[in-house]
Amino acid sequence: MTTHAHPTTRRALSTERAPAPAGGYSQGIAAGPYVFTSGFGPQDPETGAVADTVEEQTRQVLRNVRSVLEEAGLGLADVVKATVHLQHLHRDFAGFDRVYREHFSDPRPVRTTVGSDLMNILVEIDVVALHRPAPDPAG
Repeated sequence: MTTHAHPTTRRALSTERAPAPAGGYSQGIAAGPYVFTSGFGPQDPETGAVADTVEEQTRQVLRNVRSVLEEAGLGLADVVKATVHLQHLHRDFAGFDRVYREHFSDPRPVRTTVGSDLMNILVEIDVVALHRPAPDPAG
């Protein structure tokens, strides 16, 4: 039986380009070939401001998520799974989904979208991303 070993170390990811944790958690963790982010809200990391619409909030959330992924050398194209929480699922789903589609191309990540009781925000997203193997120079 062949097994593929991956490093078992965990490394915390942190950046000032995303909101600082509001509790006892990391912005992200790199573990083996995966990167896991915490759930990010739409706070601007410099000002703390939160936009009014779900579309604007979704754009900022994805900027926050991308900033943490970049600390591991990844981007949104490397995301394989997204979990989305919407304060007003029925009202805001279409607007959220329109912006989300602008940021991900085919094959899009798998996604779970649920209605949640959020703390004064309309959207929160966490993702799992995968380091892709480097191309073999030998072809």
